[in-house]
Amino acid sequence: MGLLDIFSKSAGEVKFENLPRGSFTVDPSGKLIASTLPQAYPEELLRGMATAVLSAFQAAREAGQQLRELHVSFGSLKLTAREQRGGAIIFLAPAS
Repeated sequence: MGLLDIFSKSAGEVKFENLPRGSFTVDPSGKLIASTLPQAYPEELLRGMATAVLSAFQAAREAGQQLRELHVSFGSLKLTAREQRGGAIIFLAPAS
């Protein structure tokens, strides 16, 4: 399942009073370039999300499909990712 695994591994370790709202940008290798998320948000989760998102974009390219944007809705968290020259910008927001 890839994208869902990143939350199941550390769900018991990470506790937030409010769900994070913000975005982060990664280069094609998954390296964090910029972030507007709170500093308390674990970088390990960001890397996991980036890896899953970049893998989805890569799989689409290999299948000959043009995937520019990805939307994932978890129970209370919404993830939107946009492809940017091999990297991605990933937006996180509480689901409304």
